[in-house]
Amino acid sequence: MIPRTYKDRVIAPSLLAADFGRIREETTRAIHAGADWMHLDVMDGHFVDNISFGPAIVQAVHESNDIFLDVHLMISRPDHFLPRFVAAGADLITVHVEADHDVANTLLRIREAGCQVGLALNPATPIESVEPYLNQIDLLLCMTVVPGFGGQAFMPEVLPKIEQAKKWRDQLGLSYHIEVDGGIGLKTAQAVIAAGANILVAGSSTFNAPDMAEAIRSLRNL
Repeated sequence: MIPRTYKDRVIAPSLLAADFGRIREETTRAIHAGADWMHLDVMDGHFVDNISFGPAIVQAVHESNDIFLDVHLMISRPDHFLPRFVAAGADLITVHVEADHDVANTLLRIREAGCQVGLALNPATPIESVEPYLNQIDLLLCMTVVPGFGGQAFMPEVLPKIEQAKKWRDQLGLSYHIEVDGGIGLKTAQAVIAAGANILVAGSSTFNAPDMAEAIRSLRNL
């Protein structure tokens, strides 16, 4: 499911919070619970202080279930590894503005590969760092925790960045989605939606909820 406009609410459970011993079943559970996208966090142990998974897991999810794959590359050299994630079946690939690569060129290559284009920034990174690339992207991801580990507390100081991203979008007549990732539950979701976010990445609050379908439904209906 690719939302037609940024006015569509999208709930994207994060695979990082799933049971890794049952990836196929966990993805199926998310789909049956009403998930729109599956968010896959790829970590290399260099860009962030953790290691998650690589293209093989992306491919396994792609081949076992039919859901839009939102692949977030938290890696130092996204330009080098990009073709592997395209081949694995990613539908949207998000790279970090802080990573060691030619950002504009990497975004162009994602587009040329036929994938949707995303750009992410960390909480400590000034929002101005992404401004030169806004006309190249389909999605801007504002990290609401320090990336690397799931289950962290939401950082409210990121809210002004979301508001600025929305302001630029309106001023420039662009149509990129604004995604948030980190500490997203019912209370924090209200704040990010009010600030301008429409794509909610939720890990613990969906996969670890007593009723995943109800958790997703509640986020959607805020």
